[in-house]
Amino acid sequence: MTIKQPLKIMLIIPANNTTMSSELLAWLPAGSSCSLVRIPRGPGLLNKDTLPAYKETTIELCAQAADACYDAVAYGCTAAGFILGPDGDAEMSMRISQVTGKRVVTTAKSMVLALQAIQAKSIALLTPYQEDVNTRLKYFLGCAGISVKYFDSFYAANVTALGQITATEVKLRAQKLWRPDADALFIACSQLPTFEINELLSEEFSKPVLSSIQVTAKYLMQYSTN
Repeated sequence: MTIKQPLKIMLIIPANNTTMSSELLAWLPAGSSCSLVRIPRGPGLLNKDTLPAYKETTIELCAQAADACYDAVAYGCTAAGFILGPDGDAEMSMRISQVTGKRVVTTAKSMVLALQAIQAKSIALLTPYQEDVNTRLKYFLGCAGISVKYFDSFYAANVTALGQITATEVKLRAQKLWRPDADALFIACSQLPTFEINELLSEEFSKPVLSSIQVTAKYLMQYSTN
């Protein structure tokens, strides 16, 4: 069942993320709200070496916010989900659910579910990540039987560069990347702005165009209860 009434969401994002909270609310029913849990991190990009401390900080901060009133939790740390892999992402979801007592929707898992829902087997993928995370993202998709036929990345060097990528730049990259024999285009990362361009690109390509924040909202609406 898809929830149409306003939702109160605990949103977990990296401290540097400037996009997800506003765009998530734009995709959720009118009147919805987000209680932010911002996970501290350095200026460098997340990687397998910095991930263990990042995970434990996430659990600690979620536990501190557990008394807040909300309907569900959104784990919007996309790179973390891809580095963890499907099993690690599922474990992180379980741990957050244990400390908050709420259902958890992860962006990484939502990506897979949304692509499976439209029966996408071979996709075009646009990311902002460096090669290590890109490789792990492709593996995450491959575990669900989804192959990446066309690929491009902004290869953002740090969080400052990541935060400077605009919706116009995303749209132009997507248009250059797209080929009509792909089943869909997926724009990965909860920092990339896509709310204003997803529908336009989908109409232009005559194929589904999905993005990280969009699919997170989709499954929050399906799985949340008031």
